[in-house]
Amino acid sequence: MTNDATIVRLPWARIGRVAKFGVVGITGILINIGILYLLSRRLGLPLVLSSGVAVELAVISNFLLNSTWTFGCHPSLPRFAKFNVASLAGLTVNVTGVLLLTRLGFYLLAADLIGVAVGFVVNYMFSVLWVWGRTVR
Repeated sequence: MTNDATIVRLPWARIGRVAKFGVVGITGILINIGILYLLSRRLGLPLVLSSGVAVELAVISNFLLNSTWTFGCHPSLPRFAKFNVASLAGLTVNVTGVLLLTRLGFYLLAADLIGVAVGFVVNYMFSVLWVWGRTVR
């Protein structure tokens, strides 16, 4: 037998999880920008190296925050590896979308916003279905 209160709360729990995932993503963007600026502009490291390190530090931060706050479980190395793949999938969709949309005549920032939104959905779906899988309620 189900509890009527649980049925009513379930969609709100999902919306809350998506919101938390988004907040973590924004945090990751800020970390990425800050580390990129520090490494490339302040320390003078090559841009490719600076960007790679900044992205991975943001991914690590996002993974730890999503594990503990968004999905409420302990971080693990296998999940971290999966999250890296999920993040790469989201990034690939984002970049591909921007390239395709700008070639179709979309304004760059509009194309980027669409790419970010679609990349977010892909990353979230990978996270819910594959990275955290059974731990998601």
